[in-house]
This record gives sequence, structure tokens and C-alpha cells, in this order.
Amino acid sequence: MSTNRTPHRGARLALAAAITVAAALTAPVSQAAPATGGKPSPGAPGLGDPLFPLDGNGGYRVDRYYLDFDWQAPKTPFEAATTIRATSTQALSRFNLDFAGNTLHAVTVNGSKAGASREGDELTVTPKTPIRKGSSFTVRVTYTADPSQTRHRDDAIEDYGWIPTPDGTVVYPQPNGARMIFPADDHPSRRAPITFRISTPSDRTAVANGKLVSRVEAPGGRVRWTYDSEQPLSTQLVQLAVGKFRLVDGEGPGGLPLRDVVPEALVEPTAEYRKLTPDHVKWLEERLGPYPFNRYGVLVGDTDLGVALETQTLSLVPKADLLGTKVDAERNLVHELTHQWFGNSVALESWSDLWVSEGHARFYERLYSEANGGDSFEAAMKTAYAAHDQWRKDFGAPAEPTEPNLFKRMRYDGSALVLYALREQVGDATFQRIERAWVSGFQGRTASTRDFVDLESKVAGEDLEGFLRPWLYGSKTPPMPGHPDWVVDPVT
Repeated sequence: MSTNRTPHRGARLALAAAITVAAALTAPVSQAAPATGGKPSPGAPGLGDPLFPLDGNGGYRVDRYYLDFDWQAPKTPFEAATTIRATSTQALSRFNLDFAGNTLHAVTVNGSKAGASREGDELTVTPKTPIRKGSSFTVRVTYTADPSQTRHRDDAIEDYGWIPTPDGTVVYPQPNGARMIFPADDHPSRRAPITFRISTPSDRTAVANGKLVSRVEAPGGRVRWTYDSEQPLSTQLVQLAVGKFRLVDGEGPGGLPLRDVVPEALVEPTAEYRKLTPDHVKWLEERLGPYPFNRYGVLVGDTDLGVALETQTLSLVPKADLLGTKVDAERNLVHELTHQWFGNSVALESWSDLWVSEGHARFYERLYSEANGGDSFEAAMKTAYAAHDQWRKDFGAPAEPTEPNLFKRMRYDGSALVLYALREQVGDATFQRIERAWVSGFQGRTASTRDFVDLESKVAGEDLEGFLRPWLYGSKTPPMPGHPDWVVDPVT
């Protein structure tokens, strides 16, 4: 996610969350057999994340989501169904899904009606027959989706959930707004592929993460769009949008398929900056290695949103970012593209690891911008250094955020400063080896701050924990290697 602002953007940052989609599950499933491998017990209602303890769920692993949405019009409720194929990791008497808002109709497990109760964001499902450990099972939840539902945070995200546009909708699921769109195992460490099937009026286009599989005309002047995410993704990275869009195809380095999704009136006004994507991919590949997914594109948000979002393979970029200056546009475009390596391909193990994702996105955004007409990277880092003790007091150290301060400035420039200090400490050549080792070694996996520190030390050939721990966790900002003249401002 990028928090850069353009002169054409209002002071308010807005980010809305969600995710949506669709599919009918046609493959056969087997009934759960009597529990073996231990007495059935409830799956945990959360993963115990330090910031969001009830996010995610225990006792099972999602193998695929199938999302079926019968979208009608902006801000208009519509019928939806989510089918989840999962594998139990314990003998289950019941289990939870993260699900907020929306009118619940029915829940089945392996085709049989299941008990269902809701408390807060927790949907507790009690199957007719306990589920044995290691068995596959299928959950289907039918409900009415409400595309006007949002929540609010007092940090860079502000509003998240469903975001209406003049002729449709986009979604902002970060940090945990996917549950407003569909029942899910809603934590960044939990990844699964998604099949989206969205029905729309014939004058609207639906888009989602991944590949368009089919577009089929349906009765009543409707069209059914089917997308496959192709690779697993975290729920916070889901995107689904409906509107009067034009799909603009292109090609990136090595034949990488590019697909921009643009409101009709914004196709020409945004074309100049959107056409820079191949250059951005090439520049990042030279530093990080091959782009980690099968395709990429930009979804232009026809809203007053102030924040871009790195939804997997289809970054959501507010129109204001693409109607302002080239420097501001490229900063945000490179920031969200960098996330495809950091945060998307290599996912967060916990929300406390957000500094790795946002710090890298800001680091490469500023590095690119300096070489393409933007401000000095070193000057920006010197400014961040001066404010770092104050940010530590106000927002927590880079790897020790609190829930209210998760998306505050420390996770952006403050975390990029940690990477800048690392590069100053080990040298540019070793730093580049660390970066490539990280994105290649953990591609398609989750990883933590601990993993990052261990890998840095291994690649550098020296124990870097003593150097990095004060930067990541200390209450005071350490001296900057190579810059003895840099001074931290007094804390107020």
C-alpha cells in the first residue's frame, strides 16, 4: 500500500476493504467420516496474532475458495455464496470462519445443513458429523452481500471495505476487510487460490485477481465472468471490481501479459503513465529477479480514494495518482509493483512483519524516483532519521507496531530507513544479494522478521542480529553507518 499524495488529492486517505467473487463447485466431495486421530474438538477461533488475535482460524487449511456473486448495482445488496474446500489439521467438532456483516442465509458442510452461530466477526460452524483429522471437506455459505459496508481506521487506511464508484464498485480488503466480502480464513499468512464467478448486467465488466477464464452471456441480459487467481493469495490482497471498464492489454519484459482495467472516461487521460509499467517491471527485475506471477496490471479507481493498494496481480491505483505529475504517479506505481515481490509473493507471517513489506516498497519507490526526476533518496532518509525517535515513541519501533498504529509512517519511511541502514552496513553488493535471496528463497511462502534477519546474516557471512535488533525493536534510533553527522531530533 502506498500513502503518497499528489497535489490533486484531498487530505483524506481512504482505503476500503473487501473481496468478492464466485463459483459453483461441481466436483464430488466425500462425507466426513467419524473422527479419528484424537477426540474431536473445536478449532481455534483465531491464530493469536499479536495485533489481531482472532484473525484467521485453527483446525483446518483452506485449499480453494469459490466465490459466486450476483452483482446488481452500486450500493445495492445482492445474493452471494462462498464455497470453501478445506483440509482438517485436527479432528474437528466445530470450526470458525471470519465473517462480518451481510445477512447469513444457510451453511452446509459436505452438503448437509450445519449449525451456525455468529458473535462479532466469528462465524462458528458445527457440522452434522465431526470431521476427522486429515480429511477434505466442503463448506458452503449463502448470504446477502452489502456493497455499501465499510469500516474505519485512524491510520493511513482510514475507510476500508466496499468502495462504490459512479457505475460500480472496487474493494479494499486491507488489513482484515475481506470478511466483509466473504467468509474466510482472514489472516495474511493464510493463502489459497480463488475462483471468482461474478454475474453482472450486460453493460458492466467484472474483473478480479488473475486470469479471465470465461465470459458467458446469461439469461435476463446478464453476463457471467469467471476468473482464476492462478496462484494462492492472502485475503488482504483480493480484488474484485465492477464497472464500465475498458480492458487495455499490453506486454511486459519477456512477454509478461499486462492488463489494465480503466473506466472508459479515464482511458486516454491515464494512458501516459500506465504505459510506463513495462519499464517499471524491467527496472525491478534487474534488482530483484523475475516478476513472481503470471500477469500484472493496474486497476484505475474512479473514486476519491487517497491510497493505492497492492492487490495481487492487479494493483488498485486511485485516478488522482495518474492525473497528476509524472514523479508522483511513478512513485505510487513502483511502490505497488514492488509489493508483488514483497508482501504478495513473500507473504507476511504476522502483522508485526508489515515493516518488511512496506519498508521495501518505499525503499524501491524512492530509489527509482531519485533516478527519474524525484527527490534525493539520501535526503529523504536523513529526514526520516531525524524523526525516528519520535516515530518510535508515537507509533512503535518498525517491527513492534500496535494495532492502532499499524499503518502509520514508521511502517513506510521509518522501515525503509532500516533497509537503508542495512545497505550502508553491508555494502550495496551484499545488500543486493540479500534482496534476491529473500524473494527467490521465500517465493510463494510466508516469512517473518526472524526469517529476514537469519537470511541477512547467512548471505552476509556475519551475524547481523546485534546490528538489526536495535533498529527493529529499540526505543532509541542507532547511529547511521557511514553518516556520523546524522542527528535524531529530540522527542517531544
